[in-house]
Amino acid sequence: MNQRKEAPDIDRLSRSMVLLHGGHDDDDEHHEPSRPSSGSWRKAPDYASDPDRAAAIRAASQADRDRYLTSGLTPVDCRFCHATVAVKKLGPEHTAVQWNSDATQRCAVFAEARAEGKQSSQLRACPRLSDSIKHAIAEGCLEAVSTAPSPGDG
Repeated sequence: MNQRKEAPDIDRLSRSMVLLHGGHDDDDEHHEPSRPSSGSWRKAPDYASDPDRAAAIRAASQADRDRYLTSGLTPVDCRFCHATVAVKKLGPEHTAVQWNSDATQRCAVFAEARAEGKQSSQLRACPRLSDSIKHAIAEGCLEAVSTAPSPGDG
């Protein structure tokens, strides 16, 4: 059976987009005065009048960012090319690996791919590093499944 999709109501869609982006709907009876634009939009106050509070918020935000990016990550050295990456085992079949630019340049598998005209980002993984991660688990240097709290739990 051939079913036709109805075309969207363009007028309704346009009005909703205008409202979403801070405009007003001409059909709306309740117009709010527009706020002057400062050129930037903030989700939270910047506490410019309270520099101590602003500094504390910046420090807490940096700590949250660092924790989110590094929580439970363990450095693992590739036994073949000695590239060091940050690794967290999230489950038997899931491994989070954070590459850095030095490790990407050092990786022999990635270097071989670059020599063939490929980009390392197109490779699924480095099999030699995967072996090194398994070895790190066997040696007890890396947990088989991380017990570190999730970044949002704390």
